[in-house]
Amino acid sequence: MEPTHSALIVAVAEAEAVVGAHRDLLDEAASWGVPAHITVCFPFLPPAEIDEHVLAGLRQAAAGVPAFFCALTEVRWFDERVVWLAPDPPGPFQSLTAAVTARFPAARPYDGLYDEVVPHLTIGHDHPPAALKGAADAVGEHLPIHARVTSMRLAVGSPVPGASWLTLEEFALG
Repeated sequence: MEPTHSALIVAVAEAEAVVGAHRDLLDEAASWGVPAHITVCFPFLPPAEIDEHVLAGLRQAAAGVPAFFCALTEVRWFDERVVWLAPDPPGPFQSLTAAVTARFPAARPYDGLYDEVVPHLTIGHDHPPAALKGAADAVGEHLPIHARVTSMRLAVGSPVPGASWLTLEEFALG
């Protein structure tokens, strides 16, 4: 299947052992092969528009944000629909999003639906509240999760079950 979408993410491998089983059941993106992550920009550009000029711009955007440490410190909610982990500090993730959207204004995170982009690692969404609460409680017992963030990933795929998202490139942070 040809990719139809692209995303810029920060993969958080350190969280997989804690959130992986819950994401497999409760986060549709896990079924696409997307790892535990904090989104920088989704959707990004259509895959057919990604060329060397775009890649160079992404390299520059990533290089402008220093590598950093963060901790996933708290379980939070968007209404009762989405349970997620909050990174501390959130600022470097916001800086990555700002750097990308400054270079690519057509790429508006979440199609511009939200006035403020809140950095988060999704555990689950759009499932019965009891299932999400169970995952929240289980994950909460293992916090904080510490991570070192050194890169941003460009991935392409299709948002359908069984689709396999592939990494096009990793961009080193400054």
